[in-house]
Amino acid sequence: MSIIEVIDLKKSYDGKEAVRGVSFSVNEGETFGFLGPNGAGKTTTINILCTLLAPTSGRATVSGIDAMKDPHGVRTQIGLVFQEVTLDNELTAYENLKFHCYMYGMERRLTQERIAEMLAVVGLSDKASERVKSFSGGMKRRLEIARGLLHRPRVLFLDEPTLGLDPQTRSHVWDYISELKRTEGNTVFMTTHYMDEAEACDRIAIIDNGRIIALDTPEALKSSLRGDTIYLSTDDDRLAEREIRERFGLEVKNIEKKGLSFLVEGGESFIPELFSALTVGIKSVNLKRPSLDDVFLHLTGKQIRDEEVAPKRPGRPGNMNR
Repeated sequence: MSIIEVIDLKKSYDGKEAVRGVSFSVNEGETFGFLGPNGAGKTTTINILCTLLAPTSGRATVSGIDAMKDPHGVRTQIGLVFQEVTLDNELTAYENLKFHCYMYGMERRLTQERIAEMLAVVGLSDKASERVKSFSGGMKRRLEIARGLLHRPRVLFLDEPTLGLDPQTRSHVWDYISELKRTEGNTVFMTTHYMDEAEACDRIAIIDNGRIIALDTPEALKSSLRGDTIYLSTDDDRLAEREIRERFGLEVKNIEKKGLSFLVEGGESFIPELFSALTVGIKSVNLKRPSLDDVFLHLTGKQIRDEEVAPKRPGRPGNMNR
């Protein structure tokens, strides 16, 4: 049963299309991922679904509620964790959560219960009375996740939830998210450009230049690549590319500053043939079994760079009830 429906969604800024006719659905209870580089249209789409932006055209519904016609109704159904930290550093952890409860009009008794429950779930009960400015990045992210779940949303939106965190903290944050999903039963809609996070999704939509170019389970996407990926660096990549195309009839991609890549069945036995066929000097050759990195590279001709800096987005937590 679909809890999110998006039909031919488009968004333009100053004549430029950020989202170009996107259509997809998300099933209730699943973890759905948007995988793509910064600027691909991930954040724009999620902002439209969360009613922070109006689309140029198209339709989007959350829990059967039209995001354009009834934005308040959608906001009662969702929780949102932004890319940037949006907590008040001068308030304590408890005060940040209490303010969120106030914004959603929660009863005082329920407020106390939910704050205590969520702080316990994310392991911050002993930090309730401490000001957020003393928290580490991982602690702040966990508190934001707790805040997003206070009003028991049916859908939790996570926009690059671990951006800028170290690998260990990222792992801990996802442990909490997985546990919350198990106990709360939420639908999780996340955007990411980390492949390991995408692997944890039930289904992934790969988005590039404002368009969805593939949508399936991680395993199905990887299985779509029939063969191994060979990465090759030579003294003359242009000549090597031409020789591989002419000699073996393979589709070769030239990765900026990183050499060549192409798919081939039986990669291990193919490499000796490759060495014999090329007339240029070979600097390095690597073989990889299919991964989501390879799927993305195969579909887009480029790699996602983890070091990319995410763009700022409009809107702050207070906008959610306006």
